[in-house]
Amino acid sequence: MKIVGVGCGPGMLTERAAREIESARLVYGSRRAIDLVRGHIRPDAEVHEIEDYRALQNLPAGAVVLSTGDPMLAGLGYLPGEVVPGISSLQCALARLRIPMQDVAVVVAHGRDHQRAIRDLRSELARGKTVFLVADPGFEIEACAKALRDIPCGVSITLCENLGYPGERLVSGTRESPPVPESDLFSLVFRPEKGE
Repeated sequence: MKIVGVGCGPGMLTERAAREIESARLVYGSRRAIDLVRGHIRPDAEVHEIEDYRALQNLPAGAVVLSTGDPMLAGLGYLPGEVVPGISSLQCALARLRIPMQDVAVVVAHGRDHQRAIRDLRSELARGKTVFLVADPGFEIEACAKALRDIPCGVSITLCENLGYPGERLVSGTRESPPVPESDLFSLVFRPEKGE
């Protein structure tokens, strides 16, 4: 089995990933992942929208599983098989904001305990790190911003929404006035404000 990253938005598929998809006869993916690469799926391929993620562990060796973004960033990289990386929302957001990747800590809230993610976020900000937070539709930005109000330094919050799509949006705010998403597809960048 191969787990293939399809990128975080249209046009973010690597050449290697495109070749793997074009040669696959059995493809599994979310509706969004399938839509992103539909033009690369061969006409005779058997395509399945994933309904039970636990069942993916038992797919045949020749299956290609599509993972949005990069499989190793809150994706399907935990599955057995070869991982073919994709262009992640992390890479895209940091490029848009011109933030060096080595200066960033990653916190994953997508499909995980949001309170724990906020604790991890607080811990990384206390260390002076910029934090890229992978959110899910249920992540409450306002509650998160309130949980950061007692941190001694200021914190800017940038909402990175629909990265790579025509409606891409980057909006900045603060703990007191956080940005508000307009869709379910977003991540966040938290930057501690450095003292004088």
